[in-house]
Amino acid sequence: MGSNGEAQQLEGLARELALSVLIHGPLSRRELAERLGVSPATLTRISAPLVERGLVSEAEEPLEGRLGRPARPLDIVPAAHTFIGVKLAADALYAVKTNLRAEILASRNAELTSQDPAKVVEQIATLVHDLASDHEITGVGVSLGGNTPDHAVVSRAPFLRWADVPLAALVAERIGHPTVIENDLVALTVAEQWFGEGRDLDNFAVLTMGAGVGYGLVIHRRLVTSPDVGIGLVGHYPVDPEGPWCAEGHRGCADTMLSINGVRAQAAVAYRRPLDYNEVMELAEEDDLAASAIVRQSGLALGRLIAAVANLTMSQRIVVSGEGVRLAEIAHDAVLEGIQRDRDPAASPVGLVIQPHDSDLWARGAASVAIQQFILAGAPA
Repeated sequence: MGSNGEAQQLEGLARELALSVLIHGPLSRRELAERLGVSPATLTRISAPLVERGLVSEAEEPLEGRLGRPARPLDIVPAAHTFIGVKLAADALYAVKTNLRAEILASRNAELTSQDPAKVVEQIATLVHDLASDHEITGVGVSLGGNTPDHAVVSRAPFLRWADVPLAALVAERIGHPTVIENDLVALTVAEQWFGEGRDLDNFAVLTMGAGVGYGLVIHRRLVTSPDVGIGLVGHYPVDPEGPWCAEGHRGCADTMLSINGVRAQAAVAYRRPLDYNEVMELAEEDDLAASAIVRQSGLALGRLIAAVANLTMSQRIVVSGEGVRLAEIAHDAVLEGIQRDRDPAASPVGLVIQPHDSDLWARGAASVAIQQFILAGAPA
């Protein structure tokens, strides 16, 4: 192999090493060598530059249970780099500052004062500069509900009435830091894959309930994505053959049964007046008959959607999250019943995680995308 080929291979191995200790560290040198399929000597060669740059270090605590001289494992240095994540919602901005392991160090939020791209960029810049304070920022991630196939231009964001907005370039020019743009559900799934519930799994999925129903999937440790990310395709999936009709002519689809507006629409018919989503949830908790029936039926529908995901993808774990996750909490028994209805009794139990809603977690997802870009593209440079 020529010198250029060898250098490229070592750079690739350095990225794999950094990623391994970031997600799974601390790891012994022997375990790292086995994971990467290299000799101890090669591991030393590829780890030395990362150690010199302060990205990787020997952990203070030696590994226990080994004969002979205690081995000090290699681990990432979380404080070596700082990232900002910004979640752009329909009416608000949520921002967090994290370390290299996406641990939240500080957070800020603000109401969105305008949907004009230039004004949105100014608000993003204000939050970034406020959070950055005296820290040097390595990268910034911005997530939103929409399509951004190249992670730079927002090709479509209906809730902002945006089309072909070069958001990454606008933000990077304004704040002076590398910026990556991502669909908010993809970003949330990346955070779970690298730092959360999917960290040690080959296959897992994320379902979110809010303005719509979202779906993220990781198979064989790879994020499944396509140009259609951001359209909300899972919202069209049928979950109740007797449910209400949606505007697209679908009966009992996930959006009508599980989205915040879908639940509110069902409640408005039952009560003959508009109700807030939280009001419906509170009435259900108080055993109000109509609200309880709505929440139970939606819980069954959610269970059927979870079962469909588990059956079709063989996911080891399914994380349910989002602004409307309170439904899953209140209707937990109905959710489990819905799963059992459509799941083979001989199948493995579905690893279900109901994650309480926290806007900072969505912003953390945006930061995780910036961390991902840094590790996979920029860390070994």
